[in-house]
Amino acid sequence: MVERIGGVTLNLDYYSGEDLYSDGDEMENRILDIVKNESGYEYAHSGYSDWAVLYHLSRQRENIAEPMDLKPTDEVLEIGAGMGAVTGAVARRCKKVDCIELSKRRSLVNAYRHRDMKNIEIFVGNFQDVKIEKKYDVVTLIGVLEYAYHYIDSETPYEDFIRKVASCLKPGGKLYVAIENKLGMKYFAGYHEDHLSRPYVGIQGYRREDKVKTFSRSQLKRLLLDNGFSGTYFYYPFPDYKLPTVIYSDDVILDADIDFPEDSNYDLPVLKNFNMNQAFASLKGAKERRMLANSFLVEAVRR
Repeated sequence: MVERIGGVTLNLDYYSGEDLYSDGDEMENRILDIVKNESGYEYAHSGYSDWAVLYHLSRQRENIAEPMDLKPTDEVLEIGAGMGAVTGAVARRCKKVDCIELSKRRSLVNAYRHRDMKNIEIFVGNFQDVKIEKKYDVVTLIGVLEYAYHYIDSETPYEDFIRKVASCLKPGGKLYVAIENKLGMKYFAGYHEDHLSRPYVGIQGYRREDKVKTFSRSQLKRLLLDNGFSGTYFYYPFPDYKLPTVIYSDDVILDADIDFPEDSNYDLPVLKNFNMNQAFASLKGAKERRMLANSFLVEAVRR
């Protein structure tokens, strides 16, 4: 079954009929109402005092797409598109974006906020259930890889997820992964782990029942290179990939004058043990900056 919202196609052929995760009915319905009935919200809105509204609707989210190598002829697959925080930024620079998203309500938000565009199709359903018939130039996983348990029914969900993603790309196609660094400086400083709301979780090690997992820089690189990709290039968004104000490339991060707003975990309490900007300044010229960046944007090239 297909619905049209403006120029956006909403494909419900793979939808189970149930949204399995949410920020709460009241909050998500409120966000849907904003994108249906208001304009200019992506620049400023009184609702941004709530983290969920800011996270889903702020145009600052789009900054993560800036380093992506996107061409006007590219067809892009966005897995886990959510409410479309990055969809428009990608769609404005390429030929076509196919989105996959588990939640119908979040897909409706995406469709309404981009209804003036004509190159977006949203498939509502689980990634492993959606029949993907073409090969893409680019695939994006923005805040998605850590939830592979929810996408892939497997004993090795992260490896199997990356291999399946690689199979969606043309040879030489590019994957962009944005994810927190389990060894990010903010976690040593006392910030709660973003997904589980407990301090030091990633540093000490995740449990299988957590059903979420982030990686260090070397772990993430190895995961990609062992499962279908021939090379990687890292970018470092600060404060993190969710609301980046500055993104340093692998070539410049060692010697850059790193400066970013530290109070970036708007939804979680923070026990801040030290000043992160000062800590990064003390490591100027050192490779440890790459290891301790709060999050990553990784470009990986398919074999």
